[in-house]
Amino acid sequence: MTPPAPTEPPTRAATGTGTSPRPVPREELDQLVRGEHGHPHAVLGPHVHEGAVTVRALKPLAARVAVVGEFGEVPLTHEHEGVWVGVLPVAEVPDYRLSVAYDGDPLLLEDPFRFLPTLGEVDLHLVNEGRHEQLWTALGAHVRHYEGADGRAIEGTSFAVWAPSARGVRLKCDANGWDGREHPMRQLGTSGVWELFVPGVGSGTAYKFAILGQDGHWREKADPLARWAEPPASTASKVFESDYTWGDDAWMSARADTAPVSAPMSVYEVHLASWRRHYDGSTWSWDQLATDLVAYVQDLGFTHVELMPVMQHPFGGSWGYHVTSYFAPDSRFGDPDGFRLLVDRLHQAGIGVILDWVPGHFATDEWALARFDGTPLYEDPNPQRGWHQEWGSHIFNFGRPEVRNFLFANAVYWCEEFHVDGLRVDGVASMLYLDYSRKEGEWSPNKYGGRENLEAVQFLQEMNATVYRRVPGVVTIAEESTSWPGVTKPTDADGLGFGFKWNMGWMHDSLTYMAHEPVHRAYHHGEMTFSLVYAWSENFVLPISHDEVVHGKGSLLRKMPGDRWQQLANLRAYLAFMWGHPGKQLLFMGVELGQESEWAESRELDWWLLEHPEHAGVHRLVRDLNRVYAESGALWAQDHSPDGFAWIDANDAGRNVFSFVRRAPGHPDLVCVSNFSAVPHHGVRVGFPAAGEWAEVLNTDAETYTGSGVGNFGSVTAVDGEHHGHPAYADVSLPPLGTVWFRAAR
Repeated sequence: MTPPAPTEPPTRAATGTGTSPRPVPREELDQLVRGEHGHPHAVLGPHVHEGAVTVRALKPLAARVAVVGEFGEVPLTHEHEGVWVGVLPVAEVPDYRLSVAYDGDPLLLEDPFRFLPTLGEVDLHLVNEGRHEQLWTALGAHVRHYEGADGRAIEGTSFAVWAPSARGVRLKCDANGWDGREHPMRQLGTSGVWELFVPGVGSGTAYKFAILGQDGHWREKADPLARWAEPPASTASKVFESDYTWGDDAWMSARADTAPVSAPMSVYEVHLASWRRHYDGSTWSWDQLATDLVAYVQDLGFTHVELMPVMQHPFGGSWGYHVTSYFAPDSRFGDPDGFRLLVDRLHQAGIGVILDWVPGHFATDEWALARFDGTPLYEDPNPQRGWHQEWGSHIFNFGRPEVRNFLFANAVYWCEEFHVDGLRVDGVASMLYLDYSRKEGEWSPNKYGGRENLEAVQFLQEMNATVYRRVPGVVTIAEESTSWPGVTKPTDADGLGFGFKWNMGWMHDSLTYMAHEPVHRAYHHGEMTFSLVYAWSENFVLPISHDEVVHGKGSLLRKMPGDRWQQLANLRAYLAFMWGHPGKQLLFMGVELGQESEWAESRELDWWLLEHPEHAGVHRLVRDLNRVYAESGALWAQDHSPDGFAWIDANDAGRNVFSFVRRAPGHPDLVCVSNFSAVPHHGVRVGFPAAGEWAEVLNTDAETYTGSGVGNFGSVTAVDGEHHGHPAYADVSLPPLGTVWFRAAR
């Protein structure tokens, strides 16, 4: 690093050595000590004056202050309410330190007010334009290492925060005893950015910004771009300097060349705080998860994990969806490098990482983003747009470029700094519509008189375009529950630009169908077939998420009708049908256990269920589904195209049987046949896409699933003419409430 630079370039005075301090008006000193001076470096630190150097220091609680350097020691005189001043007998600004005594021996300290700003003109320009794609490298807290003029190492932290309406900003931290008076920050031009480099502050230091609003009130705020935070219920930000060395080069290289839409994607959704817990109820650490969670997911064969929000949030009951620090991994589990370790281990095990991300709204805690500089800075000032009535939270001001920049830079941050492979964007529908969860008279239309939130649309397009351009191979996924057109259409074709959209329609329809008693299902086949009418209008993920097993909805097992045997058989048949259906699949943790109780974030999953054979069987089935899925390109290579799917029989209502074929060039065809009636069917004639040898690769039969492996099915006979549009057929036996997969012989 370059040596620390003085506030002003060294200049030699024209004559002699001055003896009087550089004068500063009393009203300016008053402004400084009140914390209202926008440029404290203009008063404090070294300044050449009349052939000498005046030094002022702000040390309100000090008993004695002196300046120490090659010139000797020069005592400073108390000038005004904690401001000390003296004149150095040199003609240009030297390298020096402050000797500060309180009650005991003096401390030798670097002077923070002798350093130049750590942000350059390009950074400030991009911040003003709302186009700083690596905003976290400019704002927030950054540990810096310099070399002094005498060769000594100088370590400190630069702090920068955007607070354009503030009258003053102070830094409060461990290093100053949380007395912010001696660390006023400077405003950099008209950018709204306040900055200060503080020597001696290193990684692990807790801090906040004290912000003086236009209303005259001081507010203590956590850093919006903090990389670490104190564990709840503490609320301070923490300085963090990473020293992590990644080991996932092979994964990252391959990812850049991968098109997720035509690759396998089987996702295990996890709430980290309740997946496993210690006996005392405390959460596991990143290190423990990096061992046990990785091994578990790898054994089950999921290609990805989706982590419910890992960003810092104060209330565990929000599951992470009310965020207070968007750039800080949840400190309940450890430090940010611990999260890097978890991602790294997952990648080395061949597992991708998707994060839930919440750009639609944010927490109301007074120490966080809300009214950050005394004004509605991050939130929309219009209460009809800035308050989320359903979730009781603030809505971001998508019309302000700096706010959009904060959000899309945050998306890039997780992908670049933590190597995550995708972002599932929460609550997209709530962002798109101005009347979302609002009654008539509670919302105002856009400039064209419509209900669409045009600024939010602009943000989503901007975010997706930036992420895909900067980080090839990652994917963004929209939780969007309406019929908004073009969610996964490219932004240059006026789409929103997402890679995938959750298929909420399929989820609701298929679960409604499964809730019917088998004897009644014949009258509701459209609930299982309608999704194929629109299956290729977007790139879809089929979600059985946490939202379906909480708030009184019961577990997926308990949604199934009938006695215990029928519930388990229904569950197995449904999962196999889901894995065969076009689209990627997502399963919430616990479903693979046949979890009976509804999910609760305050306790771990019911792992004891695996001691029961029937639940261990569901677990084995999920493993087999993922194994055969990964091996069968027909199930994923053409998810985005109708060429990859054909019905064999979509309406065998007399027997509640569905059959279809999945295909992709270069991969053996796979036929899926589901019997959703409670009785077996023998001699069911099923059309096949080709005559020849076929193998049974999955059969969900048996009260206790034991796994089918690859079995012999036999020859499929060609027919004259066609059978249900297919040139060959076989008579198959179907188990009650069971799904069978057949794959063409290789």
